[in-house]
Amino acid sequence: MPLPTLLKAAAVAVSLSISSLSFAADIDMNADANDIAISGYDTVSYFTKGKPVKGSAQYSAVYKNTIYQFSSESNRDLFRANPEKYAPQYGGFCAMGVALEKKLDTDPEAFKIVNNKLYLNLNPTVQKKWLTDAPGYIDSAEGNWPTIKTKTAAQLNAD
Repeated sequence: MPLPTLLKAAAVAVSLSISSLSFAADIDMNADANDIAISGYDTVSYFTKGKPVKGSAQYSAVYKNTIYQFSSESNRDLFRANPEKYAPQYGGFCAMGVALEKKLDTDPEAFKIVNNKLYLNLNPTVQKKWLTDAPGYIDSAEGNWPTIKTKTAAQLNAD
């Protein structure tokens, strides 16, 4: 490879790595290795359809350095207009986990909307337990979240 081409390739590689480092999801957001929230599910669909619907990279928006994907342009636009309304609580971490001072991943199918807020849980079994006292677990999670949101999952889940 000629030196000018090699230098251009190196410059592109460096700029891409720098931009990807600056785009890493915030520590208080649950995202995959590609900074995708909710495994690519459309967070607006939980409210408009009452169920999770897989989103598409074609319709995406960024919120707190995390990429949300949507099933339609209109859902993406609803999210952009009011992301706090549609984003899952606790950055998309498991609501029961947060109540227990942990940051756990979630299953997009294990969800519940309570008082117009989206809560996700680790899996259906954990959700079943969470639903036995959702208001109490939400109160606990609300008290815990300000303290644990700035800690990594590894720090919290080590105990």
